[in-house]
Amino acid sequence: MDLHADKYSWQQLWNMDLPPIILYAAPVMFALVALEWYIQFYRKGQSFDGKDLMASTLIGIGNIISTAITKIFTFYLVWLTYYYVAPITIPATWWSGILCLIGIDFARYWAHRVAHEQRFWWATHVPHHSSEQYYFGVSFRLSWVQQLKVFFFLPVAAIGFDPIVFFICHQIEVLYQFWIHTEYIKKLPRPIEYIFTTPSHHRVHHATNPQYIDKNYGSTLIIWDRIFGTFEPEVEKPVYGITQPVDSYNPVKLVFHEFGNMIRDMRKTPGLVPKFKLLFSLPGSVYDRHKNKFVREEGINS
Repeated sequence: MDLHADKYSWQQLWNMDLPPIILYAAPVMFALVALEWYIQFYRKGQSFDGKDLMASTLIGIGNIISTAITKIFTFYLVWLTYYYVAPITIPATWWSGILCLIGIDFARYWAHRVAHEQRFWWATHVPHHSSEQYYFGVSFRLSWVQQLKVFFFLPVAAIGFDPIVFFICHQIEVLYQFWIHTEYIKKLPRPIEYIFTTPSHHRVHHATNPQYIDKNYGSTLIIWDRIFGTFEPEVEKPVYGITQPVDSYNPVKLVFHEFGNMIRDMRKTPGLVPKFKLLFSLPGSVYDRHKNKFVREEGINS
């Protein structure tokens, strides 16, 4: 009996034309960015930082390029997991799409949370938090090496979801992030605020206010934060950015500065084992020779 008889081969999957949902949505996204800037300037008499938007846009373009370059790597890992690990195949139906979306969202919660709790993964995520403003364009700030996070989603592929369903659901999850990056959408009706991640929830996540740091990791659903104790409602006005700002609009520096900081601290850390442990210590952690352990500077965020 061939356990793989009803599964896509690598060639079949690669030759399929996946709908580029994000590319279809791009014109709408850019139109909303322009509308938001129009309202800010002509209605409020204020303006977002143009250099900040340019940095966000260039980082976004770099992410598109890096995603295209690593496409075969991510596709192949997902296919290997689906083909050789999944005990069953789940057909492509409306209900499997909903289940897959929930599964990916759950994985995204933990991938996001780990990215705030370990230095290596924080280095792949910190560009997204580097802006001190909050507007639709901030959603473009996605690291050029964030494709490494594919490992967090392999357990979902291992369940046996159709790879086409998997990749479509993943695009939907990424696209959802766009609309929650704005200050113009206030709090929504309570049932929506209770279940889904909203702009109010995500403003908290991007803030450096002490009570907001490392809160509200949810991508599409905020219920994971409520379940796992990381939820915080928006009360006081958020102050955006990171606790150790990067004084630069250079997209390369914004993407890689934390890797540089991490390498610098690894050089100062004695021994191979402590150097390795530093990679997965809390962001802002350094090795204290006197205490023989890693200590974290106060107020370091995400």
